[in-house]
Amino acid sequence: MRGSLQAYKRVSVDSQLTSASPHRVIQMLMAGAIERLIQGKASMEQGNIAVKGERLGKALDIIISLRSCLSMEDGGDIATNLDALYDFMIHQIYKANQENISEPIDDVIDMLREIKSAWEQIPTEFHNITQLEM
Repeated sequence: MRGSLQAYKRVSVDSQLTSASPHRVIQMLMAGAIERLIQGKASMEQGNIAVKGERLGKALDIIISLRSCLSMEDGGDIATNLDALYDFMIHQIYKANQENISEPIDDVIDMLREIKSAWEQIPTEFHNITQLEM
């Protein structure tokens, strides 16, 4: 049953990604990172080291992907600031995982929520612009 549910979720996410604007893809990535961080923290608190590592690893992958999507040439100070924030988040997740402490995870979750909230304030007419069009 659990395998079927996971397959259904994957199909649902894949179909959402196929039709999503670049703006929506970034929203989904941020939401996914937050979700994985929350799961990783819960696993840490439960002493489930394997799941903690897997979930924090997935969150890291997402944040690294978000960072790699930045257009440093076109993004100016915003891209530079986001790059520094993503770098900080990556180091905080590594620290949390290595030292088995949840505070850095909470900090990263708060930062991602704030960035996601600002991202959601972007007017609809700009949702389909890619960095090539900027």
